[in-house]
Amino acid sequence: MSDPVLTIIWAGIIAFAIGAYVVMDGFDLGIGILFKAFRVGQERDMAMNTIAPVWDGNETWLVLGGGGLMAAFPLAYAVILPALYAPLTAMLLALVFRGVAFEFRWRDPGHRRFWDFSFSAGSLVATVAQGITLGALLQGIAVEDRAYAGGWWDWLTPFSLLCGVALVVGYAMLGACWLVMKGTGKLHNKARRIALLLSPVLLGAIGAVSLATPFVEPQYYGRWFDMPGLLVTVPMPLLVTFFAFMLWRDLENNYENRPFFWVLGLFLLSMVGLAISMWPDVIPGSVSIFEAAAPCESQIFMLIGAAILVPVILAYTAWAYWVFRGKVDEAGYH
Repeated sequence: MSDPVLTIIWAGIIAFAIGAYVVMDGFDLGIGILFKAFRVGQERDMAMNTIAPVWDGNETWLVLGGGGLMAAFPLAYAVILPALYAPLTAMLLALVFRGVAFEFRWRDPGHRRFWDFSFSAGSLVATVAQGITLGALLQGIAVEDRAYAGGWWDWLTPFSLLCGVALVVGYAMLGACWLVMKGTGKLHNKARRIALLLSPVLLGAIGAVSLATPFVEPQYYGRWFDMPGLLVTVPMPLLVTFFAFMLWRDLENNYENRPFFWVLGLFLLSMVGLAISMWPDVIPGSVSIFEAAAPCESQIFMLIGAAILVPVILAYTAWAYWVFRGKVDEAGYH
């Protein structure tokens, strides 16, 4: 039997890992999405240099989230993977292709145009696949006898595509604001212009997904518009509007650091809304975290490892970001 407290702790660890991945890998995927908008040469090289010291470690959180799901919630893992094989496989292949392109564009300058395209295309495909995966999970997965009972194309719907497009906009905004914070000269100015253009688009994307979500699964409507969920529903649009306004104002006033954190705030609000919609399900409408949880002994064993490894990951990640905390110019970090 699983332990309810340990189950909630493990749900929190996995949610934290996924959130950390979205934050840390989101901005470098966003730079890849925007990559073709920058001039060949100095602008693209500077954009790459802003993420070169940290991009590889960001995907540690993706591994922790996926591995934690398999170990702590094996039933959910066994159902979700067959349901979402196509978008998950596309995401992993795109991340591999993107990583190869990142390294080879420096070591194979004769084919740099191809590697630049590969970096951009891999970032876009990975982001769309992540958004579709989220949308497909939110709309529910057919489960019978503790196994996936749907078809091959169940993941592909207008709602999942909407989530894919919205995530592209969100990551692109994160990438633009990262370059506003880290870039200098023409790169900084171009990233700021892009961020100003994307600000209303991001607000519209958040609004579109938020309006569509309560009607995708019947339980969402009740959780958002009945007590106590209504206590969160009422202030949420006000908070999103406030964060979006502050983002726009700080970009207009050419603040360098604050816009990035306002975008992170919008992502945090979106994740809070997602948590309210799904809790306590891991597969909405079908399987709760308590039904999918591993035995108590397994939870304890894994928790010991997580208690050691997660602080280590946080420590070396924080150290890397601290060491490379400056801005980037033609010569690199300074």
